[in-house]
Amino acid sequence: MIEPTLSHYLLVSGALFSIGLLGVIVRRNLLIIYMSLELMLNSANVALVAMSRFNGNLDGQVMVFFIITVAAAEVAVGLALIVALYRKRQTTEVEDLASMKL
Repeated sequence: MIEPTLSHYLLVSGALFSIGLLGVIVRRNLLIIYMSLELMLNSANVALVAMSRFNGNLDGQVMVFFIITVAAAEVAVGLALIVALYRKRQTTEVEDLASMKL
């Protein structure tokens, strides 16, 4: 069995970030864009934990704890806004929302 190195974890983190960025750029649904943003945030968490693990300190892991806490609050507020927009406009497509007046 091959022992994973730091570069393996950083490659996975970069791939996850790229997939998230592609989702933000290409997709038109607010929920998919929001999930892609969360994927990008979690890829940064993977990189922080990997760097922390291979450097032998806990600084990156403590940072990830705070990032996950902020992300949980962000999810609650973001989903509430998306639900409110959906109830008002009956759509979550970005192009439909951008063309309408609030």
